[in-house]
Amino acid sequence: MKLKLIQYTPDPERTVAMSARLCYSASGAEELVQTMSDVQVGTLIDKLFGMGHLSTFEHVSFTFAIEGISRVLTHQLVRHRIASYSQQSQRYVSEHGFEYILPPTVAANPEAKAKYDVLMRQVQQTYDELVALGVHQEDARYVLANATETKIVVTMNARALLHFFEKRCCQRAQWEIRNLANAMLAEVQTVAPRLFTKAGPTCVSGGYCTEGSLSCGRLAGIKKQK
Repeated sequence: MKLKLIQYTPDPERTVAMSARLCYSASGAEELVQTMSDVQVGTLIDKLFGMGHLSTFEHVSFTFAIEGISRVLTHQLVRHRIASYSQQSQRYVSEHGFEYILPPTVAANPEAKAKYDVLMRQVQQTYDELVALGVHQEDARYVLANATETKIVVTMNARALLHFFEKRCCQRAQWEIRNLANAMLAEVQTVAPRLFTKAGPTCVSGGYCTEGSLSCGRLAGIKKQK
């Protein structure tokens, strides 16, 4: 997996704080941006978290370039609807000799890996043969596996990202999208640490678990540390 935060709203924490302050101030947005101190910005962001007033987090966005992931992952990713996606097209981009993602449980089992690799080569060969027979790429792609590597550009606002991290950083999330979510969280924490200081699964962000009997048990450890 290759991930890079390629663009984000300049000074995102100040933008969020200014937007909140504007609701209760006679001053204009430009003036507030210039006059609010770093301490005021941090205090206001903490207050917004405490009150659950996160609408102003929607004013800042983050754009990621992601490669080396499977169609399995992106099928899950696009279910997060408050976002913008641009994905590499299998209709227009040739998949001759496509790369594929190997799940860790398959990689750890030599017999399973051998069967997996054989099937991927068969899929690759069938795709090539269909195209050689005159079948358009947009129809030949029907034989491609969910494991096929893909590339995607994703833009989410900060509030949508907080929700994404709650769902996908959880140990119960599927391994590939969980790895992606953790990598995205690490990226945004470097540029907007105050906005994402409480980000993560609900056991981290809210002190509760939604998984019931399927819980991984992490919440108990967090409570002990407190």
